[in-house]
Amino acid sequence: MSYTVYLVEDETNLNELLTMYLKNEGWTVSSCLTGQEARKLISQPPHIWILDIMLPDIDGYQLIREIKNETPDIPVIFISARDADIDRVLGLELGSDDYISKPFLPRELVIRVQKLLSRTYSEKETNSLTSLPPYKIDEQVRLVYLNEQELTLTSKEFDLLQLFIHNQGQAFSREQILTSLWGDDYFGTDRVVDDLVRRLRKKMPELKVETIYGFGYRMLKG
Repeated sequence: MSYTVYLVEDETNLNELLTMYLKNEGWTVSSCLTGQEARKLISQPPHIWILDIMLPDIDGYQLIREIKNETPDIPVIFISARDADIDRVLGLELGSDDYISKPFLPRELVIRVQKLLSRTYSEKETNSLTSLPPYKIDEQVRLVYLNEQELTLTSKEFDLLQLFIHNQGQAFSREQILTSLWGDDYFGTDRVVDDLVRRLRKKMPELKVETIYGFGYRMLKG
């Protein structure tokens, strides 16, 4: 399986070096130099994050809170220039799965990533795919495939897809979809649901999602 890795490291030379090592493993790597760049990627989750704590704008602690709030099951490795116990403990409390202190050998990071990916995904890969012809959906890592090609869905688009595939044949009102995906405290028009369905249909045109005029939507069985 080809894994996607997001690297967030503000030291340009180190970022480029680590990116090269990670790509040499056959992984798809997206690298960021700032927290703001990384924040834009949260809605399109990778298989693993490598996240520097000390960033010039948003620190790694804030980023991991946002990452785990959106995708709690995606593993995170923290990088820190400080070998302080408080960093390690706080990182673990916020949901990091591993921690590495600078300076370190790039190969050491690669090995840690390999082990964490294997531990997280290897036992799940075989049975995690849901078939929805012509699509295959891996709910564990929140990915969709068409003819072995990965489709890019936002977090909310994938949430809507899950709602439909687990409730095939059931009609949902716009209000029900809104509450399910955004929660009871969402303030705004339910037309956001129409826009979300439109985007999902555009990316997955073979989905059998029908409009129930004046009410909402339903995905047909089979």
